[in-house]
Amino acid sequence: QVQLVESGGGLAQAGGSLRLSCAASGSVVSINTMGWYRQAPGKQREFVADITSGGSISYADSVKGRFAISRDNAKNTVFLQMNSLLPEDTAAYYCNFLPLRRYLEVWGQGILVTVSS
Repeated sequence: QVQLVESGGGLAQAGGSLRLSCAASGSVVSINTMGWYRQAPGKQREFVADITSGGSISYADSVKGRFAISRDNAKNTVFLQMNSLLPEDTAAYYCNFLPLRRYLEVWGQGILVTVSS
């Protein structure tokens, strides 16, 4: 069983920055993908970014050039640096842990990011 603890959300002004962190603990297998999804009010959850344990990175088009994902494999922690924030980035952000055995996928509890104009 893997547990995820997210931190770093909050309120920012448009153009500002926030950094999210997600630490995995428990039965963390070394080969995995960790990432972030978000869900705005009234909308479906959408992919934001992810990074494999080997360092391969993917971003949603909407955040390319503004957000940067990274990870510390020794600490089983993934980070999301969010720059040039827009009001439309306002959402609950969810950390995701996906091992090779996909049925062991785990979601964090969600952390709120609010961007004011």
